[in-house]
Amino acid sequence: MNLNELRARIANKTAKLAVIGQGYVGLPVAALFAGQGFDVLGVDIKPGLAEKINAGINPIEGFEPGLAELLKEGISSGRLRATADYKELADRDVFIVAVETPVDDNHIPRYNALRAALTSLASVMKHGALVIIESTIAPRTMNDLVLPLLEKQSGKKVNEGFYLGNCPERVMPGKLLNNLRKMSRVVGGMTPETSEMMIALYKNFVEADLDPADCITAELVKTVENAYRDVQIAFANEVALVAEAAGGDVWKVRELVNKSPQRQMHLPGAGVGGHCIPKDPWLLVHGAEERGVHLRLIPAARSVNDSMPLHMVKLLEDALAKVGRSILDARIAVLGYSYLEDSDDTRNSPTRSLVARLYELGAEPVIHDPWITEYNGDVYEKVKGCDAAMVMVAHSAYKELDLEKLKSALRSPVLVDGRRVFVNNQGDDSAWRYSLLGKMG
Repeated sequence: MNLNELRARIANKTAKLAVIGQGYVGLPVAALFAGQGFDVLGVDIKPGLAEKINAGINPIEGFEPGLAELLKEGISSGRLRATADYKELADRDVFIVAVETPVDDNHIPRYNALRAALTSLASVMKHGALVIIESTIAPRTMNDLVLPLLEKQSGKKVNEGFYLGNCPERVMPGKLLNNLRKMSRVVGGMTPETSEMMIALYKNFVEADLDPADCITAELVKTVENAYRDVQIAFANEVALVAEAAGGDVWKVRELVNKSPQRQMHLPGAGVGGHCIPKDPWLLVHGAEERGVHLRLIPAARSVNDSMPLHMVKLLEDALAKVGRSILDARIAVLGYSYLEDSDDTRNSPTRSLVARLYELGAEPVIHDPWITEYNGDVYEKVKGCDAAMVMVAHSAYKELDLEKLKSALRSPVLVDGRRVFVNNQGDDSAWRYSLLGKMG
């Protein structure tokens, strides 16, 4: 199969697709292509996941509008099914790789899942297949890792025996389908012709711009955009600390700053989590020091954002002290364990760092999260007898809490708010010891 034949199969939707990795990116991508009439095989080696998908059960439990319905439609139509066996991929024309690409404690990319996926698909990859990496990767990973690995393991040459490109996803839990459809994509190909073929494929469901580029540009754009967000959030968080120290209110400051043209100060908060923002800045700068770049700003921003859960503990200690209590042996209700509101995604959750610190100080965390099976249940029962409550995630359920009922359940009327959930400023209620991040209480 040559480039023109593959382009024709994409155009008439007879191209057979495989989406490797059936998580927050791969599953909705597979369902969307199946919804457009393609024969799609989802691939994931996680035990039991393929069976669950084939039963039409959405394994993503957070609030994801339309995903469960689209998945069921794909399964019932026969256009979508899942497997853990790479041998079933021998007839696939297009491979889309959407596996995790974490960094380790030293901020070094760990591409174990990516290497394993590429090695497995290379062993069954037909002549003329197209391989697209959607996973977020460090600049030069396509050239230095993906390309040589595929050529070595398959015995084929790029642009002769297979085609290769990089089209990084831009998604957020809670908005997976909407973001995949509505957000623009950078389509990096090893050749301009490959980019154009990838654009023809993604046009089936992407309603925004599909911008052709080379692979390095695509890698840079994805990592830069999340590093940008991280730096901006770090600025907002550091301003929040300054406002607290000065006796000000960062939330009022932010509102007034953003009235000035071309200003858009981000939201401060109790920490930055998720699969992307804590990781992608390290992917962006990976290898830069070895190439002579002295890094200062991006690592500093990471440090600021990583410190925010510990600052929340400091606010808690101060609030407890004002009611005559110590954090030692205190029972602390921690509201929210996912990294994002109304999501079950706990990857790099700031609450994890907060809970670890509470244990170090001799406190007993009592965790509640309406979206996580391990921690859900009646919130008032969970907090009963606790010495304080801390809000770490702005779940919709917390915005609707009966504060009088919450106060009655607590042993002490201490409420520490890291997400400005209680916008009516409960600090005006003298019955509460209310501490808001970024505002001197």
